[in-house]
Amino acid sequence: MKWIKKGFIYNCDHSSEWAVSGAMIPTPIHFDQSTVRVFLTFLDCSGIGRPGFVDLNKANLFDIKNISKIPIFDIGKPGSFDENGVLTCSVTKVENYYYFYYAGFELGTKIRYRLLSGLAITNDKFILKKKYNVPVLERSDEELYFRGGPFCIFENGIFKMWYVAGSSWININKKQMPIYEIKYMESTDGVNWPNKGVTCIQIENSNEHGFGRPFVVSNDKNYKMYYSIRIKDLGYRLGYAESKNEIDWVRKDYLMNLDVSQNDFDDKMICYSSIIEIDDKIIMFCGIL
Repeated sequence: MKWIKKGFIYNCDHSSEWAVSGAMIPTPIHFDQSTVRVFLTFLDCSGIGRPGFVDLNKANLFDIKNISKIPIFDIGKPGSFDENGVLTCSVTKVENYYYFYYAGFELGTKIRYRLLSGLAITNDKFILKKKYNVPVLERSDEELYFRGGPFCIFENGIFKMWYVAGSSWININKKQMPIYEIKYMESTDGVNWPNKGVTCIQIENSNEHGFGRPFVVSNDKNYKMYYSIRIKDLGYRLGYAESKNEIDWVRKDYLMNLDVSQNDFDDKMICYSSIIEIDDKIIMFCGIL
C-alpha cells in the first residue's frame, strides 16, 4: 500500500461547551450523493467525550459543509458505565436504522478506568430511537476490564464484531496502562452477545501492550483490518492484517507504510484509522491524540 498524506481536516474550535477540543475515532459513511459524514468524538473542557459529526464534500474533503450542533446522544446517568465519556467506534446500517456501537468510559478507584461497549440505535434521520443504559458488552470473567473499541458489520443476516478485550495492566514509566487483544464474536440481533470472543490479533512482542479500535473491510470473504497498535514509549502506530474468514488473521503491519510526520500535527502518534471508497479511491481518515 502506498498512502499519500493530504493533511489536517478538522479539530474542534471551542464553539460549544460539549465540543471544546478533539475529533477522535473517525467513522465515515456515505450520507448522500455529495456528502461523506464522519462521526467523531468531541471532548468538553473536562475531557469527557460525546459523539458528533462533520459533513464533508465528496468532491473536496477539506470542504466542511456542516458540523453537528448537539451530540447525537449524551453520556450516561451518574453511576453508569458511560458516565464519563462516549467514544463512537462503529456505525452499522441495518435496513432503515443505524446501530451506533461505542465504548463507554468509566473512571475507577483501584484501577484507572474501564471500557465497556454500549449501543444506541437511530433512524435514517439520525434521531435517537433507543439507547441502553447498560452495556451490550458487559464485563466477564475472561474480559474483566476492557470490552471496548467495538467495530461491527452486518453481513448475511449476522452481526459480526471485532473489539478489544483484556483483564490486566502494565506499568509503563510509573503509569498503569491497559493490556488487551482484538477479539471476534457474532450476534443474531446486534444486542445480545457472548461473554467472550475468539482472539484474532494478539500482542507479538515486548514493545506492544494493546490495540485501538479495529476497522474491518469485507469483500467476497476477503477481510482487511486496519487497527492501532499501542507501543510502549511511542503511543499509537497503525497496523494492518488480512484474513479469509472472520477469525484467522495474518498481521502485515509492514504494508501500512504510514507513520508519524516530522514537525507536523501528527508527529507524536497516529491512530484510529478508518476506510471509505470514493470514486474508486480508497480514503483513510485517522485520528490524532
